[in-house]
Amino acid sequence: MNRQEAIDILETIKELYPKFEVTKRKVKMLIPQLEQMEYRLVMDKLAAYVAKSPFAPTIADIAAFPPKENAYLDKMNKWQKEAAAVPEDMKLRFRNELIRLVKEKAVHEDGEL
Repeated sequence: MNRQEAIDILETIKELYPKFEVTKRKVKMLIPQLEQMEYRLVMDKLAAYVAKSPFAPTIADIAAFPPKENAYLDKMNKWQKEAAAVPEDMKLRFRNELIRLVKEKAVHEDGEL
């Protein structure tokens, strides 16, 4: 979220909880923390919090971060798309060759499994 949205969060808390003090020191500490979060998600958590608690929330109570990128998942999705483009007969040949290779490597030196 941006600075104005972070300020909006603090102002909303102040409106909902009049005893919640917004000091310069508090703003200096909380704004950078809020800026790392997702505005809409924080507002949703704040709304849910207000419905159950008569006390002002801490930042931990309403914290909501954007989802992190998952490079591994992106790679897996790319591989799945590439695999979907491979013809079935080629997949079957590859599977049969893999099975043959595994069987060949599984045979002991004396020729037994």
